[in-house]
Amino acid sequence: PETMTTRFFPAYPWDKSSLKSMPVDLQQFEKLDAYALKVNVKNSVEELVKALLKQARTDLEKVRAIWMWICHHIEYDIVGYHNKSQLSSKPIDVLQTGKSICEGYAELFEQMCSIAGIQCVKLSGYSKGYGYKLGQTFTGDSDHAWNAVYLDGRWHLLDSTWGSGSVDDSFTKFTFRYNEFYFLTHPALFINNHFPDNSNWQLLKPTLTLKDFESNMLHNSNFYMLGLLTTHPETAVIQTVNGKASVSVDCRSATLFTFKLKGTDEHGLMTLKKHGMKLDIYPQKTGSHKLQIFAKPSKASEEVYNCVLEYIVECKSVDKAMRFPKDLHQPVGPSWFTERQGFLRPSHPDPIIHTNDGRCSITFTLGKDISVLASLHSDNSSLTEDMRRRHIMQIHRGNQIELKIHLPHAGNFVLKIFAKKKSDPGNYDYIFNYLITCLNTEVKWPAFPQSYSKWVEDYEILEPLSGLLPANRNVQFKLKMHGIAKVLVQAENTYPLTQCRGYWEGTCNTSGCREVFVMVHENANHSFYSHVLKYEVETQ
Repeated sequence: PETMTTRFFPAYPWDKSSLKSMPVDLQQFEKLDAYALKVNVKNSVEELVKALLKQARTDLEKVRAIWMWICHHIEYDIVGYHNKSQLSSKPIDVLQTGKSICEGYAELFEQMCSIAGIQCVKLSGYSKGYGYKLGQTFTGDSDHAWNAVYLDGRWHLLDSTWGSGSVDDSFTKFTFRYNEFYFLTHPALFINNHFPDNSNWQLLKPTLTLKDFESNMLHNSNFYMLGLLTTHPETAVIQTVNGKASVSVDCRSATLFTFKLKGTDEHGLMTLKKHGMKLDIYPQKTGSHKLQIFAKPSKASEEVYNCVLEYIVECKSVDKAMRFPKDLHQPVGPSWFTERQGFLRPSHPDPIIHTNDGRCSITFTLGKDISVLASLHSDNSSLTEDMRRRHIMQIHRGNQIELKIHLPHAGNFVLKIFAKKKSDPGNYDYIFNYLITCLNTEVKWPAFPQSYSKWVEDYEILEPLSGLLPANRNVQFKLKMHGIAKVLVQAENTYPLTQCRGYWEGTCNTSGCREVFVMVHENANHSFYSHVLKYEVETQ
């Protein structure tokens, strides 16, 4: 199309506001689209266009009707692709066989527009389509064809081959799957996977070089259709620095993400942000690894994540310290998602909590009617189900919850947090997790005392916090409890606690016993005691 190049190509950088190169209201097309799909004329291209234009007034509507018809009636000719000598890209042949390769789609589109009185050109160039390998270079003849149409005083790009559906990985089967993205795609997005032979047809200023095109990230249509905006880095191959590589994605609205590095998500740390996500990858083997990132809108209940990005991570050295426990779930740490589940104002917004003395304390403001369960997991620890919970103590003050954690030893731990509505009889649902790390090998905290069902949520232990008491000692007790008449500590002998300003205090001697119980009288007139806490006593 040499004559076209004299026209002025307006420059347009993508302002992120629209995926299209002109304002398009898809709802206004609903009637027209439905009409175009039903048109069934196969004897001549002229007759087909005439039938399609019955419902189309503006140039945009004419182009839309032609586009919709082609995308839903012409299938990709896989056999023809493998045996090009038998293949005709003539519009009338494409129309009558109902199949073609990109060349035929583009020629049919061009001819139908021309009959409709709309300027349209067929463009050819390189594409990152079927068979594209991350980071590859492009040489030789162009491998794809598409169109530009002239509407409202400027040129617009579209690709009806890719609008019609997709081919499977083995290139044996075509599936009709309409894709709106390739209709009047914004040039700054179209360049992502279409590189025209004539760079003027990028419709961009400045134009990209072939080298830019080769090294730039491939964002597929899922990426943009999900409202994702930008990625960092923008190149497909990432080198690790000291065993670590980082990727981030920005998006318009709350989006859920997952990832796979060589098919698993255990060698990374992903955090959700209000407008995107951040991922730190720590490969545990050197070499080249494929990294895939998947996303879905937060409103989608059905569990379908779409692949939106692929990188190659080249790892030169491994950071062994960042080997994560296998119980760690992605994403890690609090986010807009955990806020929605009722965990507000976290004291620790980051996914990793470092502790030097093996103790930490995490607080949240809880939404209404929420009951919490937390447990501690580690790869090299033989914690039983019961002990996983006993190294965490919940303290409730009004709508605040504090989780006090005493680690049994050094290492990497996963703190898993579950919740349910208090009014629900059912099970607890997993909500999120933190990674807790402690390098201090001296650390060896005993579990907290065991509590029984009569220990009420907003009771609090001030001392002793350790569930393991020293032998033959006087031990000081201070407990915050309300609504009870009497408190006893049962060791070899029984020791009453006295109430003072909302606290029950006193001492007990641990000699001659293996266990110590705290018991309460709920009513002064009853002789019945309930166990609320149980402590172990060290053996001599």
